[in-house]
Amino acid sequence: MNRAAKEQLFQQIAIVTQALANPHRLELLDLLVQAPRSVEQLALASGMSIANTSQHLQRLKQGGLVIGERQGTTVRYRLADPAVVRLWSEVRNIAVQQLAGVDRAIERYRPKRQQFPVISMETLRAGIRRGEIFLLDVRPAEEFAAAHLPDATSIPLTELPTRIDDLPMDKLIVTYCRGPLCSYADEALSLIFASGRRGARLEEGIAEWQLAGYPIVQTL
Repeated sequence: MNRAAKEQLFQQIAIVTQALANPHRLELLDLLVQAPRSVEQLALASGMSIANTSQHLQRLKQGGLVIGERQGTTVRYRLADPAVVRLWSEVRNIAVQQLAGVDRAIERYRPKRQQFPVISMETLRAGIRRGEIFLLDVRPAEEFAAAHLPDATSIPLTELPTRIDDLPMDKLIVTYCRGPLCSYADEALSLIFASGRRGARLEEGIAEWQLAGYPIVQTL
């Protein structure tokens, strides 16, 4: 057996896992699942400097996980392949299932997550068909514009306090955001319940919805 060749093969594959082995790069992947973005937009969303964001994107690019596309003077990054969504989802799920520290970290990041009802994807779809549910996407507007769940209405969390009266009183309001690692939907439900309306959270985001085989509305 050509041991050197086999080691070289696995070294090449390890480039992918090395690209994943950084919390900042995982956050950038999570953001790019929602929508393509420029370096500047990713830096703003992640709280990193533009220089650090650019360095992390280059590592993700070397690992074959993202692609940079020039549009005029701007380079916009997107996921290199739909398989990257599955990869990120599985990595996250394994961490949640196998590492106790992840669940504790989620509790600290989403302290309100036990306060509100949770609705399944199938129950949500049935409720929308019956006209009983108002589906609310509270992610930033650019993420909604890139891709969203069918029948969803966009009111970003930052706008919700001044637009709460736009929500119906006679329907169950289901909020969703970027998925189980996102707190926006919890914060929205706090406002919705305080206004006297009924609400529930969809834990899944567009990635989980699509991986379950349901269609999304995609424009970018």
